[in-house]
Amino acid sequence: MSVKQTAGRDQLGEFAPKFAQLNDDVLFGQVWSREDKLSLRDRSLITVTALMAQGLTDDSFRYHLMSAKTNGITKDEIAEIITHAAFYMGWPKAWAVFRMAKEVWNDSSDAVSEKDKHAKTMIFPVGEQNDAFAEYFTGQSYLAPVCVDQVGIYNVTFEPGCRNNWHIHRADKGGGQILICVAGRGWYQEWGRDAVLMTAGDVVNIPVGVKHWHGAAKDSWFSHLAVEVPGDNSSNEWLEAVTDKEYDLVK
Repeated sequence: MSVKQTAGRDQLGEFAPKFAQLNDDVLFGQVWSREDKLSLRDRSLITVTALMAQGLTDDSFRYHLMSAKTNGITKDEIAEIITHAAFYMGWPKAWAVFRMAKEVWNDSSDAVSEKDKHAKTMIFPVGEQNDAFAEYFTGQSYLAPVCVDQVGIYNVTFEPGCRNNWHIHRADKGGGQILICVAGRGWYQEWGRDAVLMTAGDVVNIPVGVKHWHGAAKDSWFSHLAVEVPGDNSSNEWLEAVTDKEYDLVK
C-alpha cells in the first residue's frame, strides 16, 4: 500500500520544492510504504513515540495521532503507549500528549461511523435528527419519511438506549399503529406487560387506547417503520418519559 502525501507540495512547493519533494515522495511515498519491513501501524507507533519524546504537540503531531488511529491503534493502546513512554520522556510531555490524544480518539467520527454502519444494514434511510419530536424522546432519534400520501409510513431510528415516552394512539374509528423492525434490536412494551424484543422482520400491531413505548436496546441501534393506520380524528397522546429504572428492568 502506497501512502499518498501532498502536504509538502501544498505548503512548501514554491518556497522549498526539494524539501517538499523529499517529504511527499521519499518519506511518505517510499519509507512509509515499505510494509514488507514494518506495518503502517508499527510505523505510526514509532513516529508518535518519537515525536512525544521531543515534546512536539503541533498540527503535524495531531496528523500522526489521527494516522495512528486510522492505522489500527486503539484508544486503550494509545493510552498505554503514552503511560509507558511517560517514564522515559517526562510526565509534563505525557500530559500534553494525552490532551491531544483524547480529542483524537474521542471525536464524533466514532458515533458517525456507527450510524453509517447501521444505515448499511437496511434499505431505508436513517434520515435527519428527529428534532420536532425530541421532547418526547430520551436520547437521540432520527426520522425519515417513506410515504406521506395515502398512508403515513416513517422510518424511525434510535441510537443505543434511546426510547420514546409512554404514549397512546387515539381515534374515534380505526386508527392505531403498526411497527415493522427493519434493522437492529429494540423493545416494545405495553403498560402492565413484559417488553417484547424486536429484530429485523418483527411486526407489532398497536391498537388505539393502549399505553406503550418503543426504543432501542442498550447495546444496539434500532430502526422500525412506523405505519399510521388510517382513522377518524386520529391523534397521539404523549405521556411521561420511560424512566431509567423502568428501562433497566426490560429483559
